[in-house]
Amino acid sequence: MLEQYFCAPYALLRLRTGLSGPYMDAFADSLETSGYSVKCAMEYLRVATHLGDFLQRGRATIPSVGPSTLEAFLRHLPRCRCPRFYPRKVDHNTRCGVKRFHEHLVQTKVCQPAPAVEVRAQPNLVVSFLDWYDKHRGASESTLVQYRHGASALMEALGPDPTQWDARQIRTFVLGCAKQSGTSTAQKAVTATRAFLRYLIFRGECRADLDQAVPAITHWRLAALPPCLNAEELNRLITACDGDSLSRRRDCAIVLLLARLGLRAGDVARLRLTDIEWQTGTMRVMGKDRYEVRLPLPQEVGDAILRYLERRPHVDHTDRVFLPNIAPLQPRVSSSGISAVVKRALKRAGIVAPAKGAHLLRHTAATEMLRHGVPLEQIGLVLRHRSLDMTASYAKVDVALLQQVSQPWPEVKS
Repeated sequence: MLEQYFCAPYALLRLRTGLSGPYMDAFADSLETSGYSVKCAMEYLRVATHLGDFLQRGRATIPSVGPSTLEAFLRHLPRCRCPRFYPRKVDHNTRCGVKRFHEHLVQTKVCQPAPAVEVRAQPNLVVSFLDWYDKHRGASESTLVQYRHGASALMEALGPDPTQWDARQIRTFVLGCAKQSGTSTAQKAVTATRAFLRYLIFRGECRADLDQAVPAITHWRLAALPPCLNAEELNRLITACDGDSLSRRRDCAIVLLLARLGLRAGDVARLRLTDIEWQTGTMRVMGKDRYEVRLPLPQEVGDAILRYLERRPHVDHTDRVFLPNIAPLQPRVSSSGISAVVKRALKRAGIVAPAKGAHLLRHTAATEMLRHGVPLEQIGLVLRHRSLDMTASYAKVDVALLQQVSQPWPEVKS
């Protein structure tokens, strides 16, 4: 109801009259349900009322509202001279308010939805390739997007019949992609191309050795030190998340999960309420390829999660632990949202780090365990590494230990 945001009788009368009036109470309820702040909701309601007045002056109707009508209204605002509305500039809240009101009208079937943008259909081989990887390899959504892009680009460049492809065409395609992008993007293109070719070979759709034609991008394994924070910087980062607000409680829980358990951003984003077993002090983590493990839940981390859950907003049809703080509330937070939490915390703490994503804290957790004498095998179990070689890269971080075992260079006199 509008009384949640306005108390003056004149303001309520103005909001409930005009073309937008019959829909304003329901719009106000939807804004409250979606988690908008009072200030933001009041702004959106005023914009919706102004839109109705604009339509009435143009002798239009609410059901006729569409994208072109909204753009015309936004162009009208800088030169607005409506008697009951003051002239205003077009800012972020104005655009979002108009868009949100139109979405509400579409959801309540008052307006027709905008025509759907025609999406080009993927080739059948690409669709079956993605389905196979999702079903048998448990690939994440981001991996499937990467593979879809690589497979589609390959078929578009070489033609729809893989039986006609040869090694020279494959090499030319991959090298062309590498010239147009950086090393990291080129490596992803190589991985997607090789995976798609191996799938085609498995199905007998192309030559059996065609995947060998994919050139490798130069990358020296274990050549660089993993980026991490020292103990003092980690304490500053955790301190920067202190606070009683909902966002600070959430940030603190996320940072502690990443820093104490070495979880990936996707692990935290997918964490569900049923994954935490409070009585046994453990939590279930579903990692890459649906690889599931149980990890101990430290007291510090468990307390931070409970503090967040005490004030976490309720969203129907989800049991995810972490939700976005920005309205409209969504049933889940993304992996990029988890990394954004770390970036903001680093900025608040004034830490200039070599990396600014969630993986920085995964490296930090590994190096902290190593400095406390935890064997590499156990670190690999916590990080869920498939090979000890992946964990061995952290051995280079303990410079003090390396100095103890290093030998003098033969040509240098002590």
